[in-house]
Amino acid sequence: MKPDDLDERNLHDDYKRKRVRIPPPKPVRDVLSQLFAKRGYGQVQTAATCDAAWREAVGQKLAADTRAGNVRRGVLEVLVRNSVAAQELGFLKTKIVKMLGKLIPEQQIRDVRFRVGTID
Repeated sequence: MKPDDLDERNLHDDYKRKRVRIPPPKPVRDVLSQLFAKRGYGQVQTAATCDAAWREAVGQKLAADTRAGNVRRGVLEVLVRNSVAAQELGFLKTKIVKMLGKLIPEQQIRDVRFRVGTID
């Protein structure tokens, strides 16, 4: 082998190593889903859906004293105005969970947690 051939081969190898690989473009649906997740738009829609389903599941009387919150790991957090309403909801918990499972199956709600607090 000639020394010139070695230099040429080394240059070619260097070029291959330094080449920047450009990943293929991402599908638009993936970019949009990442954007929605990052900005929290999905949570706003989910909260509105959960709130409407909650009101339908418990009825107007109890819905006036409660506000549905976030769903975390299948547990819906509900803010309740007073402990009496929380206790009454506790008695109806299994019935409410079944109703929410029918109304919003995509949330996969398996439990409801009540917390006493002020409601706006």
